[in-house]
Amino acid sequence: MESRLVLHAARDYNVRMSILPYAHKHVEKIHAYKPGKPISETARELHMRPDDIVKLASNENPLGASPVAVQAMQNTARDANLYPDGSSHVLRSKVAKHFKVGMGQVVAGNGSSELIEILCHTCLGPDTELVAARYSFTMYSLMCQLFGATFVEVENKPDWSHDLRAILRAVTSRTRLIFITNPTNPVGTMVQQAELDDFMAHVPEHVIVAFDEAYIHYADPQPDTLRYVQRGQNAVVMRTFSKAYGLAGVRAGVAITTEEIAELMNKARSPFNMNSLAQAAAVAALDDEQHLHSSVQLVRSEMKRYEQAFCRLGLSYIPSQGNFVLVKVGNGERVFNECLKRGVILRPMNGYGLHQYIRISVGTPEQNTRCLRVLAEALQA
Repeated sequence: MESRLVLHAARDYNVRMSILPYAHKHVEKIHAYKPGKPISETARELHMRPDDIVKLASNENPLGASPVAVQAMQNTARDANLYPDGSSHVLRSKVAKHFKVGMGQVVAGNGSSELIEILCHTCLGPDTELVAARYSFTMYSLMCQLFGATFVEVENKPDWSHDLRAILRAVTSRTRLIFITNPTNPVGTMVQQAELDDFMAHVPEHVIVAFDEAYIHYADPQPDTLRYVQRGQNAVVMRTFSKAYGLAGVRAGVAITTEEIAELMNKARSPFNMNSLAQAAAVAALDDEQHLHSSVQLVRSEMKRYEQAFCRLGLSYIPSQGNFVLVKVGNGERVFNECLKRGVILRPMNGYGLHQYIRISVGTPEQNTRCLRVLAEALQA
């Protein structure tokens, strides 16, 4: 029997072959999200101790996590060899009771960022559209790129808030999602109840409105968006434990919506998407109302210091309902680098096209004092 040899072309492993032609075309076009510069990296670059670095770039809680949440994580860590509860039963039950909704209306996630992705998994694809304000969370446009959908960007009002009437005019038969970031990041403005009510009365039935309320605890007054869910409208209210609850490092978030939308989102999420420590911390944090109150009061009182200091420095700023403030400094990148050299990490706004601005997160009184001193030096450098 005649043997047959199959010869393979010799491979020159010194010649690098690009995998890009085989990658998903939508992923290849994405510009990855850039978080705030971490303390550890800055400390290495400046040859400083991490404790000497002040980070006011990522809207984190300067008081840290609730002590009871930390204790809950320590207790839970003993069972780290076991898979987490894949349904996040205790957390969802706690959240349902807290917000007076059914447990089947609550979806738990690895931070609200994952919940945004899950919702986009549920609704977006080629020939669909997502509508959002220009100055809102950049993840919305990234998700559109990932799923091959079209991102429809709507200009903010002159006061930097969402223009809900313009958003309605942007809706088409292909629109599947509208995101309302309230308060909005990075500018900190709010849309109030009357305007939201009028908006929701005119949203077509084929569109889901997602309220991204990561900073809602700092707002005064706080609009009631849960009323739209309770009425059975196509609305999703997203909350995170990263900001006022101080749990950014463990990633915990929840979405409250109709049972129909919640069921779809649960089909789209990954198994065991929320780890045991995050579930335990979030449950405990909901009970620590004093820590939440202290966190909010700190931000509100220190925000006044910043506003007064900006006036003394002759700087214009956007009044904020979040735990951060956007301030106009001229050349934002230059001021950011000058502050960075002095061990204070702020956030340049070039990614939003706001080249004259920096964003400052509100820290402890000591951190804010140092930030304002360094900012004054940077402006003169």
